[in-house]
Amino acid sequence: MTASTTPPLDVLTIGRCGIDIYPLQIGVGLEDVESFGKFLGGSPTNVAVAAARYRHRAAVITGVGDDPFGRFVRTEMRQLGVYDDYVVTKADYNTPVTFCEIFPPDNFPLYFYRQPSAPDLELTEEDIPVDSVKEAQVFWVSATGLSREPSRTAHHAALDARARKQYTIIDLDYRPIFWDNPQVAHERVAEALPKVTVAIGNREECQVAVGETDPERAADALLDAGVELAIVKQGLNGTLAKTRDERVEMPVTRVVTKNGLGAGDAFGGAVCHGLLSGWSLKKTIFAASTAGAIVSSRLECSTAMPTEPELLAMMRDHRELCAPDVSGL
Repeated sequence: MTASTTPPLDVLTIGRCGIDIYPLQIGVGLEDVESFGKFLGGSPTNVAVAAARYRHRAAVITGVGDDPFGRFVRTEMRQLGVYDDYVVTKADYNTPVTFCEIFPPDNFPLYFYRQPSAPDLELTEEDIPVDSVKEAQVFWVSATGLSREPSRTAHHAALDARARKQYTIIDLDYRPIFWDNPQVAHERVAEALPKVTVAIGNREECQVAVGETDPERAADALLDAGVELAIVKQGLNGTLAKTRDERVEMPVTRVVTKNGLGAGDAFGGAVCHGLLSGWSLKKTIFAASTAGAIVSSRLECSTAMPTEPELLAMMRDHRELCAPDVSGL
């Protein structure tokens, strides 16, 4: 794929996009929901939106169908500040739709409609904007993009072109529906880890990736696999981040949870922002935890991503409990 007129990017992601259909009645099963909201979705797309909210130049390599939802995806990306130059149309497949149920504080079932395949899993090597992948300050991949061909080959082509440039990030993002079994997921992620510099995942995702659920051992295993920064999310127990020289533990930023979906994408967007801003590791993880909390207190994902003033204000409010020694807020 040839380069476009998009200016050099701060954040370039690759992977899922689609439509999130959220019920407007909370605590009700889908069979009883009477009205829904329609939002841009897909984890790598949400991360790009989060980065754009921090005024970074962001784009997504992804695919949509030749259908109304595909047109919505592209229009909504642009409205949210994300370049759609690398969104390709795969006319043989429908733009995917994802429904959720909302049962706060910790039950948010997802129902993916992506059969027989989704356009983002039909990306090919020819769809990769190689120059933009090389030049972006942050390149973000989701492990689910490794679950099927031709997407897996396309992802590896991008990672090979990237050549482990600083801030090549993998979201371990394990969702069983995308995989034949956990062992296959483990093998595919293991192939990708030597090609990235940052890995982010929760304890279950670390179990799949490196066979460890204990946060310390999981972080160490990720570092041993070749990454330079390992971030292990532990739900209500906070976050552990480790490099070979530094270790940060961060408690959660507590809020009243409305919808926990999208919190991980907000976390990832804030990690990108902290890295690009030259923040300390502790400030970056505090920001990521806080961004996740903000989005979990709102209904939607993409349009719920905070701006930097919102993020810093919440961090100031929680600094004494979470990170009293963090400055620059």
